Amino acid sequence: MRTRLPHRKATASRRSSVVKAMAHPTRLLFMELLLDGEKCVCELTEAAGCDITTVSKHLAVMKKAGLLASEKRGLQVFYQIACPCFVEFFRCIDLIASSQNTRLRCAC
Repeated sequence: MRTRLPHRKATASRRSSVVKAMAHPTRLLFMELLLDGEKCVCELTEAAGCDITTVSKHLAVMKKAGLLASEKRGLQVFYQIACPCFVEFFRCIDLIASSQNTRLRCAC
């Protein structure tokens, strides 16, 4: 058991960096919007109601954590979710969030 502890700590640290990169309402909004497909920065800026500098900082944090991929086309940058498993991840989060009021356990 003790020999696996450093591996588990490293895994926990990597997971923490991904979760931290999502831990902001604007970033979660971006993930939600990107579930429907890629979006350009201008679309994400409009949806967030923030200035482009703030949006760019959020996107940079998410990209660095491996949540997003980007592609530059001309003057525009398009973002998409880097891993399709986030659909199930969000479904699970929604189940947990909705069960907090009813005290039900997650049925994942």
